[in-house]
Amino acid sequence: MPRVDLNCDLGEGAGHDAELMRLVSSANIACGGHAGDARTMLATLRLAKEQGVAVGAHPGFVDRANFGRVEMPVTSAQVHGLVLSQVQDLLALAGQAQVRVHHVKPHGALYNMAARDPVLAEAVAAAVYEADPRLVLVGLAGSRLLDAGSACGLSTLSEVFADRTYRSDGSLTPRRETGALIEDPVRAVAQVLGMVRDGYVIATDGSRVAIKTDTVCLHGDGLHAVEFARLLRVELEAAGIEIKAHGA
Repeated sequence: MPRVDLNCDLGEGAGHDAELMRLVSSANIACGGHAGDARTMLATLRLAKEQGVAVGAHPGFVDRANFGRVEMPVTSAQVHGLVLSQVQDLLALAGQAQVRVHHVKPHGALYNMAARDPVLAEAVAAAVYEADPRLVLVGLAGSRLLDAGSACGLSTLSEVFADRTYRSDGSLTPRRETGALIEDPVRAVAQVLGMVRDGYVIATDGSRVAIKTDTVCLHGDGLHAVEFARLLRVELEAAGIEIKAHGA
C-alpha cells in the first residue's frame, strides 16, 4: 500500500489545533520565533502525545509582525544560532512532556531561503545535527536544504505542499505572486494525489515536474484548514494511500 506522511504547522495560535491534530500524522510546532512560546509549545506537545502524532520543531525568523514569511538579510551564523536555540527549546520542553522530537522543519522565509541558498542550508543542517543528530530534516523536495542535510549525516524527508503552486524548476511560486495559493480544495486534493500516487506536479506554465513526496504539508493557519484536512485525508485513504508518519 502506498504511504505518505501528512504534516501540519501547529502551535501558531490559529485556534483549531485540537481538530487538526486528529487528522494529521505529524505536527511541526512553532518554537517561539514567528509564533509560540513555552506555554503553547508544551500544550501542543501534550496534544500530539494524546493523539499519537509525531512531533517536529518548526523554527523561524523572530518576526511575529510578518509571521516569519518575509525574507531577511541574515548571516549563516545567525541562521545557525536561531535554529539551534529554537530546536533546543522544544527539545527541553519535550523532555518535560515525555515526548520524542522526531524532526525539524524550518518555517516560512527561512525555509524558502534555505531551499535555494547552499550556505544557509548548511547552517540549518549543522544546527539540527548539533541539537541532535537523530533528528530528521524536512525540506522542500529537490532543494538545497535536503542536500545539506544528507551531506552532514541527517536523515531527510522530501516535502510537498497541498495548497501551493509550483514553478517549472520545482520551486514554490512566491506568495507575493498571483496564483501562488490554491484556494479550490478539489484542485488542491488533485494536486496532492498526483504528487503522491504519480510522482509529478503540474507547474504554473503547464509543464509536468517530477517530484518526490515523503510528506505533505497542510497549513494550520488557513480559515478552512480543518475542513480541507478532513477532505484530503478522506481522499487519500479512498485512493488506497496510508497516512502514517515516517519512523512511526
